[in-house]
Amino acid sequence: MIDLSLLPDGGIGWLDASGPKASIVLSTRIRLARNLEGHVFGQRAGDADRTAVLTRVSEAGAASDRLGGAVTFQLDQLERAERQLLHERHLVSKELAGLDRESRPRPGAALLLQGGVGVMVNEEDHLRLLGMRSGFALEEAYAEVEAVDADLGRLLPFAFHPEFGYLTSCPTNAGTGLRASVLIHLPGLVLTKEIGKVLQGLAQVGLTFRGLYGEGSEVVGNFFQLSNQTTLGKSEDELLDHLGKIVRQVIEYEEQAREILLQKAPTEVADKTWRAYGLLKYARSLSFEETMNLLSGVRLGVGLNLITGLSVYTLNKLLIFTQPAHLAALEGRHSGDPELPTVRATSVRRVLETEAV
Repeated sequence: MIDLSLLPDGGIGWLDASGPKASIVLSTRIRLARNLEGHVFGQRAGDADRTAVLTRVSEAGAASDRLGGAVTFQLDQLERAERQLLHERHLVSKELAGLDRESRPRPGAALLLQGGVGVMVNEEDHLRLLGMRSGFALEEAYAEVEAVDADLGRLLPFAFHPEFGYLTSCPTNAGTGLRASVLIHLPGLVLTKEIGKVLQGLAQVGLTFRGLYGEGSEVVGNFFQLSNQTTLGKSEDELLDHLGKIVRQVIEYEEQAREILLQKAPTEVADKTWRAYGLLKYARSLSFEETMNLLSGVRLGVGLNLITGLSVYTLNKLLIFTQPAHLAALEGRHSGDPELPTVRATSVRRVLETEAV
């Protein structure tokens, strides 16, 4: 099994619930897409092309001030369970990890990690620089990734066009190459049936939403990933400012929805949150999806101060450590073990017994 203790925070410092609005916004993520001049982009790249890109990026990383001590994981040399573990921690995409059906990572697929910033190598683009921060922290997350981008830009020839900006495999990523997103918990809007209007409004202002793991993933536990849809024609500051304004509005709508629930249906909300807590605390078998939905109910109760003595940090950890690869690794099993639902329920009960006050 890969040694995640090599990373100061295991790559999940963004779980600590220390950031602004952390009870509603789980994390902020910044991603910059970059490609190297003189190398074939994307799907047209062969194994030799991708291997050459990894060599150049690794050499640049070693010479970089920001990535000089980075830990490197070559995904094509890892077992599926190890790759899934990195994916569950939001450190690599499903595509880079080769988790679709029985596929394998392509040669040259790798992840470099240093502190709160990582570099995915040979995903859709040659480089995907990414950084995550706890809570709603767009500017702070971008500053970290921008510093790595500038550092690597001194050492690598990024493909750039004076009119179109940074060149990418997909035209929608061209320009800044910036994709900023927040993972936000919106149970109030779901329960008041206002979520449809809010999500429809996002599309009208150039934003999009996805599930817990981004593009192609389903919404579970009332967690939505909100992000900018295009990167061309605006500066990084303009894109971040626009996303920030809209997310602040969504947070305000969610807070208003929660107040309405407390005023108009206090008994029903209290019952929902405590029922969810009771099931988590006493259930003997839990599927992953059921656990996510129950954690959503408990998280709402904690946010409304209906449930006390339980930290958002504990709930954040449960979101990650009850997923199949993490659960299997912790308990010495494989992710397809039919007894995982029973193991998951036992693990959740143990955490609630030890960490709830």
